[in-house]
Amino acid sequence: MAPSLKSIDPEWAWSPFVPSAEQPWNRRLAAHLRRRSGFAGTSAELDADIAKSPSEAVAAICTAVEPAEFRIDMAGLARPSLAGGDARKLPAWWLYRMLATPVPFLERVTLFWHGHFATSAAKVTDPELMYRQNELLRRHALGDFGQLVHDIARDPAMLLWLDSATNRRLHPNENFARELMELFCLGEGQYTEQDIRELARCFAGWEVRRGNFRLNPEQQDPGSKSILGSTGEFSGDDGVDLVLRQSAAPMFIVQKLVRDFVFDEPAASPELLEPLARQFREQGLKTLPVIQRILSSNLFFSRHALARKVKSPVDVAVGFLRALSGTTNFVKLAQDLGELGQDLFFPPNVKGWDGGRTWINSSTLLGRANLIKGLLDSGATRFNGGSLRDFLTRQGTSDSQAIVHRLEELLFAVPLPPAARAQTVELIDRKTGDWEKHLRGALHLVCTLPEFQLA
Repeated sequence: MAPSLKSIDPEWAWSPFVPSAEQPWNRRLAAHLRRRSGFAGTSAELDADIAKSPSEAVAAICTAVEPAEFRIDMAGLARPSLAGGDARKLPAWWLYRMLATPVPFLERVTLFWHGHFATSAAKVTDPELMYRQNELLRRHALGDFGQLVHDIARDPAMLLWLDSATNRRLHPNENFARELMELFCLGEGQYTEQDIRELARCFAGWEVRRGNFRLNPEQQDPGSKSILGSTGEFSGDDGVDLVLRQSAAPMFIVQKLVRDFVFDEPAASPELLEPLARQFREQGLKTLPVIQRILSSNLFFSRHALARKVKSPVDVAVGFLRALSGTTNFVKLAQDLGELGQDLFFPPNVKGWDGGRTWINSSTLLGRANLIKGLLDSGATRFNGGSLRDFLTRQGTSDSQAIVHRLEELLFAVPLPPAARAQTVELIDRKTGDWEKHLRGALHLVCTLPEFQLA
């Protein structure tokens, strides 16, 4: 058990991790970094990471740039999904992007913002609008949080999702104003009901016409408004700025980032988070430097973070496939993930997914095991284009002990239980008959373990 977070010095927590004899920089920590920053790492990526210092490895991950050719290819691939007007095709497209991208860190952070600014195609039925929001989140994922909030406030999918497109001068709709403060920027208790009513007036006349944002001057409210202690004839953009200037905003965002990248629970105290909040505030709400500091930190590589998160369904599936250079039927995978509770482009409500322990119950544990079995049984699943046997052989791991060690290294945040390890080795050693079947059975066996659920 890790000691209480109360005993941690905040400055130590967010200082750069320096390897020591007690905590060396090795493949286990590199795999931890890859799981949290980009679903999982391949063996080759772990080799490359440990050839660098921890800070250099983190910097390489965080500053990698997605090639323009890849973006063009992904946009082209999305076109058929959009042409039919069916948003149900978008989750498969995004899952493919997560697997194919040379910059998984960008997709990982985009997924974070998708849960933060949760918008569902169940209500926003135009897939083009949902796709454009997804691209907006990706474009600003590592940039200026303030600009992201300004753009999301004018985003047609968000306007429709939170009824802001029906906000009129004489009949203000308060949904977006409430969520802007409660869920997107400040958190509960940082505003009053009167602040919500006054802020909603700022967005009167913000509409969607032919799939685009439109400002309707006839429906705007030019009158004086009092919001969060300030009074003036504020516009919608002024209202967003007033919210972003609140001292609670940096703390609220870094708290969510720490929960997403470091540990599910307990909630980090304001005292522990203050160095991050201060940096976020002083650097103009720039997201990348804060995430890079988190991923480079003593706390991130400590016992407080290792195996202290529960994998989301996307982490389970995408991490499994990324670690083993796998591909599969992404339409079927998207359906399976939806059944496990993480339906991309269809979050359950405006709060997004709760995450953490809520991912796990007796039903979802069975569903996760069946998900992996389905991937292994599918004729569409390939490992680096071939069989699992060929994939492992090419990596120089044909011995049963070496195979189990490699699977443990790539897929597990904690060591395998001795009994499970022995059982898996025994299954792999049955080289009579269909050895590929034995290998896939062994892989399924380890992925049914409770330990597999930890990130």
